[in-house]
Amino acid sequence: MRTGREDIPFLVVDAQGNALPEVEVWVRDLMRGDARPKTCRSYCYALLTWYRVLWTLGRPWDRATENDTAVMVGWLRVARNPQRRRCRVGAAPAGSVNVRTGKRALPEGYSASTINLTLAAMRGFYEFHAHFGEGPAVNPVPESHRQRLLNRHHAPDAPWQVSRRSRLRQKTVEQSPRSIPDMQWDEMFASLRCDRDRALLACYVSSGARATELLRVLGADVDWAGQRLWVISKGSTARRAVPISPEAVRWLARYIAARGPLDLQEVVWRTRRGESRPLSYSAMRRVVQRANEVLSTNWTLHDMRHTAAIRMANDQALSLTDVQTILGHRDIRTTTRYTVPRVEEMFDRLQTFYTRPRNEPRLPAGYDPQDMEVVFGG
Repeated sequence: MRTGREDIPFLVVDAQGNALPEVEVWVRDLMRGDARPKTCRSYCYALLTWYRVLWTLGRPWDRATENDTAVMVGWLRVARNPQRRRCRVGAAPAGSVNVRTGKRALPEGYSASTINLTLAAMRGFYEFHAHFGEGPAVNPVPESHRQRLLNRHHAPDAPWQVSRRSRLRQKTVEQSPRSIPDMQWDEMFASLRCDRDRALLACYVSSGARATELLRVLGADVDWAGQRLWVISKGSTARRAVPISPEAVRWLARYIAARGPLDLQEVVWRTRRGESRPLSYSAMRRVVQRANEVLSTNWTLHDMRHTAAIRMANDQALSLTDVQTILGHRDIRTTTRYTVPRVEEMFDRLQTFYTRPRNEPRLPAGYDPQDMEVVFGG
């Protein structure tokens, strides 16, 4: 439940609508530790899943055991995620692969990363109460003690040492980032309905900014002379500059000229219908969904960031540290994920390789082909 308070932005309530005090004190401690409100929101959703299992089993939270955690993990592995329900006619079936993009739609159930996030939130919740002598004697979420020992004295510039997964932790597969091919990008850009959407997508694919970072840009954050935007980074809340292409600047100027004078303290991206208000993430996602319906694709807003990152990382004019600075990555190893070749370019090179004529063997000067055939055989 959203509270609207800065010290406790979210709470978990029971069936009668009463807030759970043990969760409330934990969320307050997270906010005192400078956690982001969205982090508290995801952790509260994770604990809500855990409490629903406890209520079904009739188990108090401070009497939970590892077997109860195993029951929850087993249920999450087979249960259907209600957020993945598709009611729209013609929607792609869950888990299907789009023919044009090669991307798989989200499956019906809960992903491995969702289960691991739930276990991590539960682990931190019970560790907090154990510090004050509350809760069960043993944390109901098992942990790999070997992994804790290996990374106890971890250096910031050293890679993390990987050991065997803890019990009940799910195996996750790291997916390579996918960029939008140039031809499909041109088709998507042509399918947009207004200058605002064209300006937004041009800024996305040229700056590499995250979706929410770009949507919060104010009029004072636009540097016309420097062709850049100032955004607030996710997590660190640091103000940093991201470049935009000359084409994006032209579309942005065209959009602002059509909508009227721009207040310096006003959000640049506004709604087009009804009362003027800042464009939300859901509304911008719907813009991309409409383009996907026309083109029979399933690209997302975050694919714009992947496209910009892969274009920059594979360009000889930019170094990897330049790309790291533009994308706002803390660790350069995160940026190296984008050094993969673009799929369409790789296939073009393969077609060139397949159609290349075979090199016929030739004998050096002075050798008679008939003599070589007699000596070595035909």
